Amino acid sequence: MDDVIRVLVTDDDPLVRAGLSLMLDGAANLEVVGEAADGREAIDRVRQVRPDVVLMDLRMPGMDGIEATRAIAEDPAGPKVVVLTTFDADDHVVRALSAGAAGFLLKDTPPPQIVEAIGKVVAGEPMLSPTVTENLIRRVTAESVDSRRAEAVRRVGTLTERELEVARAIGHGRSNAEIASELYMSVATVKAHISRIFAKLDAGNRVQVAITMHEAGRLD
Repeated sequence: MDDVIRVLVTDDDPLVRAGLSLMLDGAANLEVVGEAADGREAIDRVRQVRPDVVLMDLRMPGMDGIEATRAIAEDPAGPKVVVLTTFDADDHVVRALSAGAAGFLLKDTPPPQIVEAIGKVVAGEPMLSPTVTENLIRRVTAESVDSRRAEAVRRVGTLTERELEVARAIGHGRSNAEIASELYMSVATVKAHISRIFAKLDAGNRVQVAITMHEAGRLD
């Protein structure tokens, strides 16, 4: 059973918690080991049940999901946090990612994709809903468009042709495995390219790579 992923579900709505727990427990590789109704309880439950992944709502009474995510992410050996929310186009998205969330999905994401996302973040691969990524790109690029575009073009211009291909695939929401398949390279090689892309684009995560590629007009 070592390959079973232990999940903690955090949401202030008991019906949502029950629905998510029922859905996740139906997946062969997942086990719901606890539930929490707010951020503070989530932190306490993490210490008690030691999950691999915390599904985290954002807007909750008391301690919200962003504060809880930040606290949980401070422990390098702690669980990954996947934000699951109805809010797809506000400051909470950027704040959650800055706090250390490894994934960001909408609550209307189909169950198989939620299960897939949990598996990906445990494997070390951040997961973002394509809708969230698109909204973030539109929102961020609406501000200081000209100066941001010029800087994005400069940074993207430092990429090699192969790095550009990988960065473009990231911008389209491809996973490491999908990029490897499409570009005929190993996953290890993809990861090496991504490390260099992050450094050259001064990006901390895949969303920032997507934003920079969009601003530079290089996603087509």
